[in-house]
Amino acid sequence: MSCLTQRSRPKAPQKLDIMPRSKEIQEQMRTKVIEIYQSGKGYKAISKALGLQRTTVRAIIHKWQQHGTVVNLPRSGRPTKITPRAQRQLIREVTKDPRTTSKELQASLASVKVSVHDSTIRKRLGKNGLHGRFPRRKPLLSKKNIRARLNFAKKHLNDCQDFWENTLWTDETKVELFGRQMSRYIWRRSNTAFQTKNIIPTVKYGGGSVMVWGCFAASGTGRFAVINGIMNSTVYILKENVRPSVHQLKLKRSWVLQQDNDPKHTSKSTSEWLKNNKMKTLEWPSQSPDLNPIEMLWHDLKKAVHARKPSNKAELQQFCKDEWAKIPPECCKRLVASYRKRLIAVIAAKGGPTSY
Repeated sequence: MSCLTQRSRPKAPQKLDIMPRSKEIQEQMRTKVIEIYQSGKGYKAISKALGLQRTTVRAIIHKWQQHGTVVNLPRSGRPTKITPRAQRQLIREVTKDPRTTSKELQASLASVKVSVHDSTIRKRLGKNGLHGRFPRRKPLLSKKNIRARLNFAKKHLNDCQDFWENTLWTDETKVELFGRQMSRYIWRRSNTAFQTKNIIPTVKYGGGSVMVWGCFAASGTGRFAVINGIMNSTVYILKENVRPSVHQLKLKRSWVLQQDNDPKHTSKSTSEWLKNNKMKTLEWPSQSPDLNPIEMLWHDLKKAVHARKPSNKAELQQFCKDEWAKIPPECCKRLVASYRKRLIAVIAAKGGPTSY
């Protein structure tokens, strides 16, 4: 018989399981099934009314009759390979040495006949609040440094705000031409890693850099200078920039100069010049960039400069000057206003590293 003359069979109406995927809506649908069932309707009527498969309706009602609920019940799942004893061993080892890798922990568990993937170890440590993170970089502190930092914080903790507002904060920093771009992420498709737009060109020694000096007070930023060549002493920089900055920022006669303990700051020539010019300096603990709020300005400066993508040292220098001039006085005021919090953080850390 030709397929054209074959009598076609009537198709049975298709029942679509339109049960939503959201847990809350699923539970609402199951509750609706039970409500209709309690009103005296059968499986077929419920199935037709809600558009569910009859087997689905039967399973929901059976579960409700057996457990008295329609919510998802906890399931046992596959038993873990990491025993409580092995878990305690993992936590003990990473607590003792946070730099222990998951591969090393995997080998350690293998020695006690527990064989698991290193990703399983990472997940188990994560469930116990131990997560893999990049370590923060902080200056190495000796016992002498820690003691000096703690003494500084305790000594100045109760200084009046006027003292900090009349402090001229100074520092030098190096700004690299391409340095900051090395840590950026990009979005790309598979097999396009070496397309020009997806790579960051590298240049030896960072493609060049500039050393800059700056100062600020609560009233705003002061002078900004580019240091050319090797600077063995800060006398020239101080002579050209400190006094003009003090007048520009309208500091009081009792103003204090802050600078770190770099050898060029503590050299004989610099010390004599400061003494001859009757400049009062703030006794500063070594290895304490977190106590100098100008570090926050350097961070913002470098971020803004590299966003402009300088292509040579001349542009780098000009962009540094431009971005320094754009720093709003309100930013400087906030940094100085919250200075006491830095001292409290050092005391809380017992002279150790802080989050600043």
